[in-house]
Amino acid sequence: MKRWILTPVVFALVFFTASSARPQAARQDAKPMARARVSLYRIAPGKHLEFLKWLADADSDAKEAGMGASQIYAHTDGDAWDYLGIAPDMTPEQQKKVDEIAKKHGRKTGFASGLEFRAFASWHTDTFANGPTTAAELVAAAGK
Repeated sequence: MKRWILTPVVFALVFFTASSARPQAARQDAKPMARARVSLYRIAPGKHLEFLKWLADADSDAKEAGMGASQIYAHTDGDAWDYLGIAPDMTPEQQKKVDEIAKKHGRKTGFASGLEFRAFASWHTDTFANGPTTAAELVAAAGK
């Protein structure tokens, strides 16, 4: 595999991260962009189905709380990650509501949930990004 070829995922992460760093004043006339959490997961061998079920339960709780479900992309070729997730960023109030629903369904929350997650993932990373948007919208927001 040639490392110099950027995967679409890496391009998207760089693009969206760069877009969130521009000054807010430049976006006066542009519609506000949502903030999302972008995650890459490398799952421990033999834990893929358990992880996907865990993630589906978390999405179910978020949907019941009125939040959107995560968008999941499954790796097919290239880099070493297994899944890419794009999820809406939650306010503390929204997270509290999701946690209440998760507890109602007998699921773990907080630190206990994080430990449960780490039983599935051998590696992961999260970043926050603004979007979705288009290149044309970003050019307009830059005033060019």
